[in-house]
Amino acid sequence: MFMRDGELFGTTQAGEAIRRFTIRGGGLSANVLNWGAVIQDLRLAGHNAPLVLGYDRFEAYENNSFYFGAVVGRFANRIHDGRFTLAGQRHQIDRNFLGKHALHGGSGGYAARAWEVSLHGRDFVTLSLHDAAGTMGFPGALDVTCTYRLKIPGTLSVEFTAKADEATVCNLTQHSYFNLDDGGAGDVLDHRLMIPAGAYLPVDDEMIPTGVVQPVDGTPLDFRQARQMRSEGEQFVYDHNFCLASTRGPMRQAAWVQGAASGVEMEVWTSEPGVQLYGGGYITPSAPGLGGLGYRRFSGLCLETQVWPDAPNRSYFPSATLLPGENYHHVTEYRFRLD
Repeated sequence: MFMRDGELFGTTQAGEAIRRFTIRGGGLSANVLNWGAVIQDLRLAGHNAPLVLGYDRFEAYENNSFYFGAVVGRFANRIHDGRFTLAGQRHQIDRNFLGKHALHGGSGGYAARAWEVSLHGRDFVTLSLHDAAGTMGFPGALDVTCTYRLKIPGTLSVEFTAKADEATVCNLTQHSYFNLDDGGAGDVLDHRLMIPAGAYLPVDDEMIPTGVVQPVDGTPLDFRQARQMRSEGEQFVYDHNFCLASTRGPMRQAAWVQGAASGVEMEVWTSEPGVQLYGGGYITPSAPGLGGLGYRRFSGLCLETQVWPDAPNRSYFPSATLLPGENYHHVTEYRFRLD
């Protein structure tokens, strides 16, 4: 382990030391925690405010996280009733959402675990996690790595790998909340957003996909032409998966965002078949954010690149199955620019 390279950031309630690692490159700097593989802070040269929401104190991550900056897994997003069948076996996983469904891998998912730091250089850090068989109810053991690398020009690269010792599901994502204007002092509703997807997944009242793959035409989910997120009248709460492709594949653009006041732009490119737009409509932290900011609803937006939610229960969705001998490999890049 390369834990000696980081600075002590806090201690978990179980007594684990949590350290912070700084990386720099391509006009960016980032602070990364070995708790949840969290991106605690991200800065772009020439722009004073942080680009992401985060906390200055570790206790807020353990008690009040909202998944700020974390890696979530073993299965990002939701699984209906926390149940799925794989290789003829029925599995019940932790139901941590509404007491009924699984969200982001359960209450003890990857966002709430201490990772090891296996490599650390000037512009990169690699974190690893061993997820034992049966944890949160998932079958098989999974060995995961996450590498953050800062590259020219202005690019944060996120690369995941995973291997399993028996058939399981694997769907990881990076869960940073972005605010390209003022670090979360104001809202993101006037940010301009483009998502080049012609279809999305409608959800029921409990945020579970209905199973329909619906065209975005004529809906509030049509972002094929860049526009602001702000709605007329009551604000529409975005928390939906956009369907980019039918399978994992070559890097494709998932989104483009621009801060309304700063002009900072961010492109999201990914190997993944979906991207979840979460507009931050349920942010209600009691702890102060970076620099003492008081975050509130819509202080940041997430663009979570992923396999589609509830995929283990929908055979016609992109597959999240990972078999022994296969390599899970997911790459997402966040490309920033300030003219």
